[in-house]
Amino acid sequence: MKIVLLDAETLSDSDLSPFENLGDFISYPLTSKEQRLLHIGDRNVIITNKVVIDQEIIAANPQLKLICIAATGMNNVDLIAAEKAGIMVKNVSGYSTESVAQSTFSMLFQLIHQSRYYDHYTQSKEWCNSPTFTHLSKPFGEIKGKRWGIIGMGEIGRRVAEIASVFGCELCYFSASGKNNQQDYPQVDLATLLSTCDIISIHAPLNEHTHNLIDKQALKKLKAGAVLLNMGRGGIVNEDAMAEALDQSDIYHGTDVLEIEPMIQDHPYLSVQAKERLVMTPHTAWASQEARTKLINMIVDNIKSANF
Repeated sequence: MKIVLLDAETLSDSDLSPFENLGDFISYPLTSKEQRLLHIGDRNVIITNKVVIDQEIIAANPQLKLICIAATGMNNVDLIAAEKAGIMVKNVSGYSTESVAQSTFSMLFQLIHQSRYYDHYTQSKEWCNSPTFTHLSKPFGEIKGKRWGIIGMGEIGRRVAEIASVFGCELCYFSASGKNNQQDYPQVDLATLLSTCDIISIHAPLNEHTHNLIDKQALKKLKAGAVLLNMGRGGIVNEDAMAEALDQSDIYHGTDVLEIEPMIQDHPYLSVQAKERLVMTPHTAWASQEARTKLINMIVDNIKSANF
């Protein structure tokens, strides 16, 4: 078995030795569009996170037996061309649930506790000059009793709801497809969720139902002081509208994803003046060390189960 990992850098410093135990294994930090054929070579198993395996690549590699996607989404592989060529395609799911759920709360607490402000206040030695033992110029509240709305009540959404319930939050959810109605929480329409929830977290995929779901008109429905977290996919929140709303309205936004990644140099979020209302992370919510280890082990299982 000859295996190639085309974009090892997306897994950072993860231990890749489990792949070495499967056969002849090589990896490349990254693979550009022009390097795909060279890097694939005579390999019959491809592991890819974001490298596109299209009809052209499939046609040029008749030795291919298996394409393993190091993610849940499968939009980077031409599934029809692979099926016609008799190539198995396997993805992974469920590996990042705990990591994304934890990241959701990490981002929420940064916003509602104004952690960056208080850290700067302390490290800049302003606290040294305080006339009292404490400093409370940025008020913060508790999430107990707050109404939390979830967009995307899949495995991650349900885990977030479970944790939020422990904090004493009141839960509801919106199904963008209209088909997800078998949950343990009340289902509401989008307008109700936006206008009544204090905290909203997005855990949905990007598709025809969710693209630009949170646009300028949707943002106008948010309660004063509402926190909206996008832990799903870029493109669900209209980023131009959000940037404008952050400077004009009493809302807060945290996001781990953007419509174009990596972030473009002139992204509207970089021009937001109300910096304390915005927290961004570079698509890291999925990637705890434990989640990446689980991901690699699941890919190994996919390769072992291929039986070719």
